[in-house]
Amino acid sequence: MQAYWTLVRRELAGFFLSLGGYIIIAAALFMMGYSFVVILVKLQKATFVPATELFYSTPFFWLILLLTTPVITMRLFAQEKFAGTFETLMTTPVSDLQVVAAKFTAALVFYVAMWLPLLGCLLVVRHYTNDTAVLDGGVVGSTFLGILLIGGVLLSLGCCASALTRSQAIAAMISLVFGASVFLLGYLASQLPAQESWQTKVLSCFALFEQMRDFARGVVDTRPVVLLVSLTLFFLFLTLRVVESRRWK
Repeated sequence: MQAYWTLVRRELAGFFLSLGGYIIIAAALFMMGYSFVVILVKLQKATFVPATELFYSTPFFWLILLLTTPVITMRLFAQEKFAGTFETLMTTPVSDLQVVAAKFTAALVFYVAMWLPLLGCLLVVRHYTNDTAVLDGGVVGSTFLGILLIGGVLLSLGCCASALTRSQAIAAMISLVFGASVFLLGYLASQLPAQESWQTKVLSCFALFEQMRDFARGVVDTRPVVLLVSLTLFFLFLTLRVVESRRWK
């Protein structure tokens, strides 16, 4: 366990002690701020929709999710392979599982830190609207839970992509393509009419738009929670297998 936490601190230092990490946070903060300018304009008229749902309905929410996660994860394995430090790391007394878990944990912590300014934006909206319902604790908590779960899937995808190549650019492109595919799958699921066929039911499980809308409204359903956690663990398992494959060469 000590080795695991040492690796986590090492990876977090790579995020918070480099210019790239702050560029990611600044870009995400810019998109959040601009989206809340749009929301404040909408709130000039009477509305019963929570601010979290208004933010979810803007394209900036999905842009932050789809564009930042590949940039966060592209360096995790690819940079070390390119620099030649990956084999040195794997010869230290740490297991493959600890390496994969530590890199994912560090990426997830940085991802959560990137989203923390969202709470400040909600406080600003509450201040200018004088509406206490804007910052309901349950709704804000469920919204952050949805952001965490969907981000976990995309980050695990990015970890797998980064483990496949030595190039950070290629890792980011692979992660972006897979993330966009998941996004399009969710869009397709939301457009299909409700039917009883098993194909429609399976596809409806990936309706990210509907699932995130529920989270933004303060509704937490265990089914999407289990699905998103399972997908995250599945892609981390694939990442572990890719890391272990170096022994077969």
